[in-house]
Amino acid sequence: MDNQNNISTVEQAQEMGLLPEEFDRIKEILGRTPNFCELSIFGVMWSEHCSYKNSIVWLKKLPKDGPHMLVEAGEENAGLVDIGDGLACCFKIESHNHPSALEPYQGAATGVGGINRDIFTMGARPIAQLNSLRFGNIDLDRTKWLVKGVSKGIGDYGNAFGIPIVGGEIFFDKCYNTNPLVNAFSAGIMKKGEMISATSTGVNNPIFIVGSRTGKDGIHGASFASKDITEDSAEDLPAVQVGDPFQEKLLLEATLELAKTDAIVGMQDMGAAGITCSTNEMSAAGKHGMIINLDKVPTRQANMKDWEILLSESQERMLVVVEKGKENIVKEIFDKWDLSCEEIGEVTKGDRVKYFMHGDLVADVPCADLVLGGGAPVYHREYSEPAYFKRFQQFDINNIEEPYDLVSVAKFLTSSPNIASKRFVYEQYDSMVGTANMSTNFPTDAGIVNLKDSKKALAMTVDCNARMVNANPEEGCAMAVAEAARNIVCSGGMPSAITNCLNFGNPYNPEVYWQFVGSIKGMAKSCKKFSTPVTGGNVSFYNQSAIDGVEVPVFPTPTIGMLGIIEDKENIMSLAFKNSDSLIYLIGESKNDISCSEYLASYHNFHESSTPPFDLDIEYELQQTTSNLIKDKLILSAHDVADGGLFIALLESSMYNDLGFSINTLDNIRQDAFLFGESPSRIVVSIEPKNKDAFEKFMLSTNTAFNHLGNVTSGDIIIDNESFGNSEEYKNIYDTSISEKMK
Repeated sequence: MDNQNNISTVEQAQEMGLLPEEFDRIKEILGRTPNFCELSIFGVMWSEHCSYKNSIVWLKKLPKDGPHMLVEAGEENAGLVDIGDGLACCFKIESHNHPSALEPYQGAATGVGGINRDIFTMGARPIAQLNSLRFGNIDLDRTKWLVKGVSKGIGDYGNAFGIPIVGGEIFFDKCYNTNPLVNAFSAGIMKKGEMISATSTGVNNPIFIVGSRTGKDGIHGASFASKDITEDSAEDLPAVQVGDPFQEKLLLEATLELAKTDAIVGMQDMGAAGITCSTNEMSAAGKHGMIINLDKVPTRQANMKDWEILLSESQERMLVVVEKGKENIVKEIFDKWDLSCEEIGEVTKGDRVKYFMHGDLVADVPCADLVLGGGAPVYHREYSEPAYFKRFQQFDINNIEEPYDLVSVAKFLTSSPNIASKRFVYEQYDSMVGTANMSTNFPTDAGIVNLKDSKKALAMTVDCNARMVNANPEEGCAMAVAEAARNIVCSGGMPSAITNCLNFGNPYNPEVYWQFVGSIKGMAKSCKKFSTPVTGGNVSFYNQSAIDGVEVPVFPTPTIGMLGIIEDKENIMSLAFKNSDSLIYLIGESKNDISCSEYLASYHNFHESSTPPFDLDIEYELQQTTSNLIKDKLILSAHDVADGGLFIALLESSMYNDLGFSINTLDNIRQDAFLFGESPSRIVVSIEPKNKDAFEKFMLSTNTAFNHLGNVTSGDIIIDNESFGNSEEYKNIYDTSISEKMK
């Protein structure tokens, strides 16, 4: 090999994030010492970000079969489920945490671009986006910089690309001070049976790179995402990509036009590891090899080195394998859309992917040994229960003094960054572009997406209470899945499947890995209960930073992106109270518990408690009951009780139509626990007075607990005959708190 005199070293391997024993394994696979270009290929392909080498053992334990599944998790760029009427929904969530920590605008923008490419690469047109964001202490200048940069990056890219953002979540905690989490979700629609596969077959079939030109941005991005954020991380800024939403829009239209032809054999987005990943993954999937001529790749900079071209993560690019003889079809379409389209290689027999530069062979690697499920390393990491776990479980509510003035508590919580309106952020997003979003003027617990020419609609949500997952990973993650399903059900839908974004610290830390294992166990049991298989997703480790020489991980944050199907648009259910004479009921049982609540953490500044009691069977029964109430037209609104507890749920249901509520608390539960505790499996519903008997008769026929709390008012908020103020003043607090802090 002409490049073989450039022999790599174990020190270079370690700089790329590889272990010495992995370097030895590479030498065994190749039968020689790799050159620098080959080592770079193994470095990115065996990074945690691409190979899941520290997580795949446990990911395989997640349920992957369900009534709507069309492809198994990990087989394609995104998950695909049957939604009926001859349609399929393609959806996925992924992280862009490390890039966003250093360059929040481009980091978040390219995260949006990347997840949308995963969708339309499969032949689906993106119709909706959501995002799940985590930031540090909102009073810090760095946090404000990150929030502003991330939200503007998401807004600018998504708005220009033309896909509405229909929902999301934002959470603040000091554990995210250095490491924000930026998780982007996208969903698209396609005709069932028209999926484009990420595979490469057919000897001598030509291979094209299409879209933007290749630059030096994003080099070693996958490796960068597989290590800790440190004071020196700013030196990794070249690992942050630069996005162009207008190019992406052109690429979308060209790709979907190409999908209607018979010219495509396979296609894959160039995300992590760029050309390296797409060429090897497609080859391994199709059990063929490739010859790639790197000097034919269109570049933005002159004299780019072979490994720079291979590792670049420049955005808005695809690799397309085309049936021989149909090259002109591809060229004409991309010429029409004024996009680069260059033939750079061909499919070969065997399993070798060979890269040439000006006729010289610069790398020769076996694709099967590089990819997930092939010869990439797989590790069984040690894990151990951290000391805090048992300490948190010893929490006793009686050690927390109940405040005398609960009105001040209610106003304090309403202003909390984790509860108050995120208007400052979401006003930068275009939620109206296109015609898909049905939630804009009809607030629902989940985002509702219209399906044209169908009585069906889609419901989608992203959920994770990371504070609860930290307290008890197994129960907390099971509760995250349950909350996502509850949001779907409260909106009138039926949970169908999930995608996940698993954000954790360093997997080599046994206590962090214990959190990861517990979360997988909780997710698995909850997904099985709700028949919501895992369609795929993303693992993001190394979300931690060194503070005074000690590695501090973020809260374990396994974000759940769930898709639901609304069989009839007439069953879409709002969270908003409708009329001032409506009756308010709580379905589900309240507990004398304030564990892990926003109230306990922010008002009392107490952070050592376990999760509230949770029973999957009770939760499942609650959701079935709610679904039947909606179908039988017995309720006017439904809203789940989550962050901030019952008071905040009632307030959110009231404010939209400038209404209020008058309720009574329960005698056997502390007032603060009843109002502000966050015990799960509870939903606030309102009904017309004339339906009182029918509603209560139906509830008595179920196993679900319920209580008549009181009634909707024209604006006053009254609890146990005590005035808590009115909806207008709370709405002012709710709407302005975060924007005031962000100034």
